[in-house]
Amino acid sequence: MSELGRRAVHVSGTAVPVLYLLDVLSWPTVKYLLAAASAVAVLLEAIRLTRGIDFWAYRRLTREYEDERVAGYALAIIGATVAVWLFDPFVAVPALLMLTVADPVSGVLSRDGLGVKQGFVLLATFGVCLAIASILLVPFWPAVAGAGAATAADGMKPRLAGYVLDDNLTIPIAAGVAIHVGLLLVG
Repeated sequence: MSELGRRAVHVSGTAVPVLYLLDVLSWPTVKYLLAAASAVAVLLEAIRLTRGIDFWAYRRLTREYEDERVAGYALAIIGATVAVWLFDPFVAVPALLMLTVADPVSGVLSRDGLGVKQGFVLLATFGVCLAIASILLVPFWPAVAGAGAATAADGMKPRLAGYVLDDNLTIPIAAGVAIHVGLLLVG
């Protein structure tokens, strides 16, 4: 497995929100593009997990524990898709960038990338997330809420029916919910 390759794939997801910010993609295009990407990812994962596809990219970019579980790339696409369909761009774009920028930073700073994250890693993750939201003009308290939620999603490994909820799925959704609620509270 190539951790650098995994981080590069993560950061490549930044293209979609950046292309939206540059007015290259419209918001409806972003939504349908991610919905299509999710459908393709689900199909590829279904084939990989049931037919045992041995494609070089899977060998290099998935972790051992993903051999029999949905891979992180698919969960990232699904989490991003949920975020763009639930929230308007002002909320969803920072949430997506928290996944595609802050999560790889956190991974690089973590010692093993899989265990409990150290305090300085979580603090760095929070700082990157807060910077992203601030640059995108999210008001301070909703930005803090979104950064906190993304950091918590990055640092915790909750289980649902015995399945660990990967942070690739939870970061954009948690950040989006927190920013949205924060905006409702501050007006």
